[in-house]
Amino acid sequence: MPDIKLPDGSIRSFEQPVTIAEVAASIGAGLARAALAGKVNGTLVDTSFCIEENADLAIITDKDAEGLELIRHSTAHLLAYAVKELFPEAQVTIGPVVENGFYYDFAYKRPFTPEDLVAIEKRMAELAKKDIPVTREVWSRDDAVQFFLGKGEKYKAELIAAIPADQQVSLYREGDFIDLCRGPHVPTTAKLKVFKLMKVAGAYWRGDHRNEQLQRIYGTAWAKKEDLDAYLHMLEEAEKRDHRRLGKQYDLFHMQDEAPGLVFWHPKGWAIWQEVEQYMRAVYRNNGYQEVRCPQILDKSLWEKSGHWEHYKDNMFTTSSENRDYAVKPMNCPGHIQVFNADLRSYRELPLRYGEFGSCHRNEPTGALHGLMRVRGFVQDDGHIFCTEDQIESEVTAFNALVKKVYADFGFNDVAVKLALRPDSRVGSDEVWDKAEEALRLGLRASGLEWTELPGEGAFYGPKIEFHIKDAIGRSWQCGTMQVDFSMPGRLGAEYVGADDTRKVPVMLHRAIIGSLARFIGILIENFSGALPLWLAPAQAIVLNISEKQADYAAEVAQKLHQAGFRVDADLRNEKITYKIREHSLNRLPYQLVVGDKEKAEGLVAVRTRGGQDLGQMSMDALIKRLQEEVAARSGTA
Repeated sequence: MPDIKLPDGSIRSFEQPVTIAEVAASIGAGLARAALAGKVNGTLVDTSFCIEENADLAIITDKDAEGLELIRHSTAHLLAYAVKELFPEAQVTIGPVVENGFYYDFAYKRPFTPEDLVAIEKRMAELAKKDIPVTREVWSRDDAVQFFLGKGEKYKAELIAAIPADQQVSLYREGDFIDLCRGPHVPTTAKLKVFKLMKVAGAYWRGDHRNEQLQRIYGTAWAKKEDLDAYLHMLEEAEKRDHRRLGKQYDLFHMQDEAPGLVFWHPKGWAIWQEVEQYMRAVYRNNGYQEVRCPQILDKSLWEKSGHWEHYKDNMFTTSSENRDYAVKPMNCPGHIQVFNADLRSYRELPLRYGEFGSCHRNEPTGALHGLMRVRGFVQDDGHIFCTEDQIESEVTAFNALVKKVYADFGFNDVAVKLALRPDSRVGSDEVWDKAEEALRLGLRASGLEWTELPGEGAFYGPKIEFHIKDAIGRSWQCGTMQVDFSMPGRLGAEYVGADDTRKVPVMLHRAIIGSLARFIGILIENFSGALPLWLAPAQAIVLNISEKQADYAAEVAQKLHQAGFRVDADLRNEKITYKIREHSLNRLPYQLVVGDKEKAEGLVAVRTRGGQDLGQMSMDALIKRLQEEVAARSGTA
């Protein structure tokens, strides 16, 4: 009978097959109450799962990441249960876990209202308190199809009908509600105590805009109330920091229906863009990259050769002219290979590093667009390194160090590293992918970095390292990538002459540090809540005269600062100085420079920081020196 090995290495022996729940109970009453599921030989299963043979077992509780995901998954089903009780005519579809919560899609004759959400959430709480067992049942596919058709659930029946006929399907029952699900689930509804419904949105059936539109109810669920409270507080803070609202407030950019997913940059917003781009241009220059520029539209045949047409065409904008088909580039890499191919290369030239601030366009679904964070037209700090296999590790290691420095300059010091591995849809053999994935692991080890692995999330042409930065309110943003590509250079005919005078195909490393400039600027706006550090601020200072008598001097001060390279305005309106200070404080400029009769007479300025700190009077030379040092240090302003 089974010997069960626990995570601490201890072994418990049983005289007969035993469920996860029984194992938990044999360890202690507290664990029995806390058990949500089990992990048997690495596979997550319900607490009702019966172990018949020797196995490794971990009891999953709400303290585990898997436990929290289980809670969210089960809460999604609880939501569907409540909706069916309150709105019996509603049809259920799918309800997956998403970041920080879950959603469930419904088909219903009318839109759900905010009042409906309140009622649904109340009913969910009532069902949870009833401590209703959640049990797994295994049905034949055809029986399950007929069952759901009989209940008028055509969407669920369609999902089940797509399963091969010889396969059984698992259904989960809680009370009068039964739903299709692979599982596992929490053992009873009583485990679901901390949740909140957030909003209703539209969603197309199976994500296809040609299908009927459903209603998607989003919710969040947590193990502890304090976690929910912290999350809701973070959302409140995120709303205050929303870059779309701040972009309008500070006159940075706008978007409009005539150009969906594309940005109209205003002068102040473009000033931020220029600072970011010029900074990254210097990073290129200082780290051995040569900047290039490639066409935005390339013949379809090139995209076929690169593999994009087969694996990415749905995301590409296309056009035609004179009986030729073209695609607007979604990526810069094929163009960079053409620059590489324009001359016969020697191994002595490698590594060869190209960088480009090239405009790319991707046909993102309308529903996915989100301000600067998800657009159809964007520019990346996009670089490609052509190198030998022996040079991969050193290039990856150098890049890892560079990434950390760049993020620190922008104020991001909490960086997580992830390794995205081969997807199902890909080019190249498994042997090539093995080699590429291991090359990245070697580079990470050489950098002394810890990382987590993401199976199936690599690009179609190669695995990638992802760099995720954490912002001021704890949100994680994926920005930088480093990808090893053994396939595309060969597909597009890239070669160099090796030391043995034979032609060889280079390895191509795709790399970006901040990624999309628009998205990164959106992240910056939200991270700093619009109060950007001096070096990035679109307006770095405002000069304010106390009365008309100092207008000429105020204009002179602004001009001197402008000549010194700073973005400075002057407010010469005949308004009370207190009014002007209060008004410009709302714009959160790093500095306010006040000049009155005394300052004019002595060639000084009175300096106030964004936080309201009075730095007293300074000479122009002292002020310029302070500002220059602050910009050079890329520090913030209190």
